[in-house]
Amino acid sequence: MTIRRRKHPVARHLGMAMVIGSTLALAACGSTPGERAVTGAGAGAAAGAGLAAVTGGSVAGGAAVGAAAGAVTGAVTNECQFNLFKARPAYC
Repeated sequence: MTIRRRKHPVARHLGMAMVIGSTLALAACGSTPGERAVTGAGAGAAAGAGLAAVTGGSVAGGAAVGAAAGAVTGAVTNECQFNLFKARPAYC
């Protein structure tokens, strides 16, 4: 007999909010759009894979979606929009 675990909707929404928040926060690590896209893709892939593992989804699919979202977020942000404990550049 197989026991199926139910996916709690609050956990899914909380997990998704955490993925979006961490992707936005970490996507700005870098000085150029290319650097921010790469760091955003890495953070998004890790967050997407983690969320998929927790919710019972495809880990590879979650990583792919997270990487895409992180790369796009990193590419369209600039270093004046998000600062992770760094001094704001003078031109901002």
